[in-house]
Amino acid sequence: MPTHRAVGTTPVRKTHRSTAIRLAAIAAVAVTAAACGSGDPAPAPGAGNGTPAALEGVGPITLASGKDTSGNMQKQVDEWNKLHPDQKVTIVELPESADQQRQQMVQNAQAQSDAYGVLNLDVVWTAEFAANQWIVALPENEFPLDKLLPATVETGKYFNKLYAVPTTSDGGLLYYRKDLLDAVGAQPPKTWAEMQEICEKVKADNASLDCYAGQFEKYEGLTVNFSEAVNSAGGVVVGEDGKPNVNTPEAAKGLQFLVDGVKSGMIPAEARTYKEEEGRRAFQAGELIFHRQWPYQYALANASDGSSKVAGKFAVAPLPGLDGPGASTLGGHNYAVSAFTPNKKTALDFIKFMVDEKQQRANLMATSQAPTWAALYDDAELVEQFPYLPFLKASIENAQKRPSVVKYQEVSTAIQEAAYSAMSGEVAPADALATLQTKLEQLTAS
Repeated sequence: MPTHRAVGTTPVRKTHRSTAIRLAAIAAVAVTAAACGSGDPAPAPGAGNGTPAALEGVGPITLASGKDTSGNMQKQVDEWNKLHPDQKVTIVELPESADQQRQQMVQNAQAQSDAYGVLNLDVVWTAEFAANQWIVALPENEFPLDKLLPATVETGKYFNKLYAVPTTSDGGLLYYRKDLLDAVGAQPPKTWAEMQEICEKVKADNASLDCYAGQFEKYEGLTVNFSEAVNSAGGVVVGEDGKPNVNTPEAAKGLQFLVDGVKSGMIPAEARTYKEEEGRRAFQAGELIFHRQWPYQYALANASDGSSKVAGKFAVAPLPGLDGPGASTLGGHNYAVSAFTPNKKTALDFIKFMVDEKQQRANLMATSQAPTWAALYDDAELVEQFPYLPFLKASIENAQKRPSVVKYQEVSTAIQEAAYSAMSGEVAPADALATLQTKLEQLTAS
């Protein structure tokens, strides 16, 4: 699910003393491994060796996750609780920001607290949490991995060992006001230049509208939007060899698109304060012509309860790029079992319940979030309701991954600093990329 969250109120409990003693030595070794922080991160002790240890313990657990804006997660949890009255699951809602979600999960793990049973992890956190042994390896033969999109399964692995199971995926999409484009005889843009040209035509009769927004606040969303711009101009942030390669002419063109967008007003000034929810609210209020957003926005923007001024007036297309269709960054969330919960079997069984095709179908229909169950993208009934599913599937299958490194948060922060300073006019794009290249080389060095 996207990174829009609300602060939870469930207190953190200290783990049982026996669990803390048993895991203290393991955690110390894992922290040393995490300190390596290279593009080819050091494996957690025992990673990839043998079969995962049996997960035992049955009883109540919690699900640490972002805000359930649709209410469907609670419905699915209620269904589980009805079937398993002695193994009830309680949702613990975390902050709205992805960075703050991770911070709370890390603090909970460092305290070796059993307050969180199942973690709803952003796909880029797997390496860090696995390397530190904050989550446990999972038995692959107990999950329908062959039924899931291969790209999503890989996000749950660390050194070829499964640590998390993908329940939702994500690919960036271009939401656009179809009614306004129809009025000027325009098709959805395939390039950035076409998007700006369409904006100028639409704004000729709708001067109060803003052209384009994404997630440009200094947080994980900016890492995604910067990466998409670079990839959509033919560049990379970190290459397949795990080495940074961001100080290139291609990457410069991607960053320049964002910088020029701010300078020209194509990207409104307030968009640099937008995370997912701020942008969603602006689009639903009819303030934007184009919006880069995740699939979850589709159902909310089409709501017929009066909360959206654009219901029935918008459509969705692939992201535009420099010379043609752009590239999406792979997003999504995976469920993992906390190393510190005493009820690991219940946690395992709950994840199996949530990844099932029935639950993923229900979640898609209720929330428009991207499923990981491959067959759902080809289901005629679902495609009729969500016509973007076929190219969303292609977007996910061809999406670019963010760097898979143990020091991911530091890498992401460096990217955010570079992009935000350039978009704010504080640093020239060329200087921002040169500095970023140096920082990434340091963070991914062996």
